[in-house]
Amino acid sequence: MFKNKIFDTHAHYDEEAFNEDRDTLIRQMHENGIGKIINVGADISSSLKSIELARKYDFIYAAVGVHPYDAEHMTEEDYKMLQKCCKSFKVVAIGEIGLDYHYDDHDAEAQKYWFERQLQLCKEAEMPVIIHSRDASQDTFDIIKKSGVRKGVIHAFSGSAELAAEYVKMGFYIGVGGVVTFKNAKKLVEVVEKTPLTRILTETDSPYLSPTPFRGERNNSQNLRYVVEKIGSIKQMDPETVISVTYENAEMLFF
Repeated sequence: MFKNKIFDTHAHYDEEAFNEDRDTLIRQMHENGIGKIINVGADISSSLKSIELARKYDFIYAAVGVHPYDAEHMTEEDYKMLQKCCKSFKVVAIGEIGLDYHYDDHDAEAQKYWFERQLQLCKEAEMPVIIHSRDASQDTFDIIKKSGVRKGVIHAFSGSAELAAEYVKMGFYIGVGGVVTFKNAKKLVEVVEKTPLTRILTETDSPYLSPTPFRGERNNSQNLRYVVEKIGSIKQMDPETVISVTYENAEMLFF
């Protein structure tokens, strides 16, 4: 067990995967090395559930937003609801929002429209943003740059070290989770190697993206110890240093 506690900046404990043991699991977090968690919305329903979790547990905070898959079906009423959610207790970010072109049936124009609108909400609410980008690197970067938003994290970063450096120059953090432990994660390893630790955040995306040796199983925040150890190995640093610096990074961004 590490001396310092780890900050999980991206989790989804509202998901059905946690229905059977959610409360028991969450209540074990502190004794298992987790200090704070941000539960991240992916649509209106999960955003509201994130707020509920933040109200129930003193170490959980909420992010509210609509994921690109669901943004394709967003309405003005949904947007108004997000505006209200921003004012809720312990909401600290807008997210996860962005672009995802992975599947052939995506509506790129609708995604871009609502991405731009939700970035505008970040500016109105003066909140940081949690960005989702999959197979849409250039459009995501261009829209963020044009928006003027300069405070947030690129969640589950999958781009090049050069792109990460450009985001860092813009004021963003790079989210690193279980993927960094995979054997085929050479690109992300290079990103971690070249990105200053002061610009890295630890995250799980629970229940997804479990690190090795639990790849394919349900993820949870306690598995962040494997991510921390891997980052420490890549950067030749003590894991305790990784934990303390990334925790401070998260505090600076979200609070």
